[in-house]
Amino acid sequence: MSSLVDFLAAPSVPVAVIEVLIGLFLLSKAADLFVDGAVAVASAAKLSPVVVGAVVVGFGTSAPELLVSGIAAFNGESVDEETGEIVNGLDVALGNIVGSNVANITLVLGVAALIVPLLVTRAVMVREAPISLAAVALFAFFTLGGLAVWEGIAMLLALVAILSWIIVGGNEDSIEELEIEEGRSVAQSLAVTVGGLIGTVIGAQLMVWGAVALAAAVGLSGGFVGFTLIAIGTSLPELVTAVAAARKGETELILGNLLGSNMFNSLAVGGVIALVGGGVFTDPLTAEYGVVAMVIVAVITWVFMVTRRKITRIEAVFLLGAYFFVVLMISDISLGESIRDLIPSVA
Repeated sequence: MSSLVDFLAAPSVPVAVIEVLIGLFLLSKAADLFVDGAVAVASAAKLSPVVVGAVVVGFGTSAPELLVSGIAAFNGESVDEETGEIVNGLDVALGNIVGSNVANITLVLGVAALIVPLLVTRAVMVREAPISLAAVALFAFFTLGGLAVWEGIAMLLALVAILSWIIVGGNEDSIEELEIEEGRSVAQSLAVTVGGLIGTVIGAQLMVWGAVALAAAVGLSGGFVGFTLIAIGTSLPELVTAVAAARKGETELILGNLLGSNMFNSLAVGGVIALVGGGVFTDPLTAEYGVVAMVIVAVITWVFMVTRRKITRIEAVFLLGAYFFVVLMISDISLGESIRDLIPSVA
């Protein structure tokens, strides 16, 4: 058993590619099972729809980011025996959080708004948008100089306070109607929940092993791999859900789900990585340029929402362009260096 783990933990490039693909599949499928089972169990326990929507679904949909980032941060540094490249797990974790947040409000939101313009409801204006923006800003502030345990505790306490406010002051009529599969017993729902969680954990571990190995083999930084490959992988559920909702015309749910995801990514996932593997970041491109870009796109998206109360197709094109611009900016290629030369230092 230990030899198998050693083989998977230090894979060759072909094996690493397979690990990433299997990890992506497990994360997308198992996370859905986990959410479905958890919602069914919570509903059977007669929990309020506000609690189910804010806590169970919120944590469930952020499970891929939580586990991938948590495992990466806990593993610490990895050294490729062939190339000697060192990949910092904390950089991978930071890249995943920052990349997921940026992808949610540029790539995913942009694709959905291209299909149909997204109307901004009053609930999003007064609750989800300011909370999400504040969470992103708080996480960005705490990343300055690295992450300490006390900062992780502060982020988790902030999340508890926000969820408590939502639950106490929440209106059940404003919560999305949850689809619960009929005919499934509580025991079956529990089995689905546990099975989904196990699948998500395995998928997250395979994703981290494979992505870290690929980063070391190709010479990419852990932060860049976390921002791109891993972040897109963990954001796939949000992308699929947003596209499906846009095609059905259910645009009022898209913004709330994406902003809620960014809140959980910033406070829950950020808090966890600070607790299990906090320290100093070694990838300045992600820790400096990437984090600042995350805050800027969050502010721009908020401005789009409050000025016209909708996200138009023109704004969608801008958001998609912003995503690819940020990816180029934090890359090691010559074009990325040229872009950074035009920007005042954010260090």
